[in-house]
Amino acid sequence: MQQILVVEDDEKFNAILTRTLTQAGYQATGALSANDAYNLMYDQTFDLILSDIMMPDIDGYSFAETVRRTDPAIPILFITARDDIASKEKGFNIGIDDYMIKPIQLDELKLRVHALLRRANIGKTSRLVVGNVSLDQEGRVALLNGEEVALTVREFNLLTKFLTYPGHAFSRAELINEFWDLDSETSMRAVDVYITKLRDKFAAADGFAIKTVHGLGYKGVLLNGKK
Repeated sequence: MQQILVVEDDEKFNAILTRTLTQAGYQATGALSANDAYNLMYDQTFDLILSDIMMPDIDGYSFAETVRRTDPAIPILFITARDDIASKEKGFNIGIDDYMIKPIQLDELKLRVHALLRRANIGKTSRLVVGNVSLDQEGRVALLNGEEVALTVREFNLLTKFLTYPGHAFSRAELINEFWDLDSETSMRAVDVYITKLRDKFAAADGFAIKTVHGLGYKGVLLNGKK
């Protein structure tokens, strides 16, 4: 059973989070401060950390920095009332993996936790299988029905992103920022071109589809419950 550490100084909200995650099939443990979290981490291994930012003594930023120095791979999700860009930027620059703004929807939390753990597992196994498509992360090889599909590095990375976070909508701007040179003059149209290529190359895929999110961008959707 996957272990999740919830670091939140509001005792009631901490209990809600741990109960929600436990009911979702995880082993969730609550800590009311960063120091409590450190003590728990000395004695057991966690697969994911949920943390508030505004906490007494040691804030979420300092906590995440310390965790990231000792464990570069563990997913960290901030859940906080801070909804300004500067706070988000600081968190992501420290190395967190996701950011949710209070009040949160618990169903969305479960989806994000599932996606983060799935991504972490992909990193461990270096292989992602969705229906009749298999992605080898180390070799950067994509197979469709056992046959290799010729992909550029950018196409491979885009496809991996969509399948690692199924159901999550990514804006064109987000995709450009992550997969294109920030100094380049890439247009939004470039994203559309790459998506068209991926759709053509994986038209026979039976486990996923890349859907257009009108007015925003794209998302990967799993089909027939395949993962």
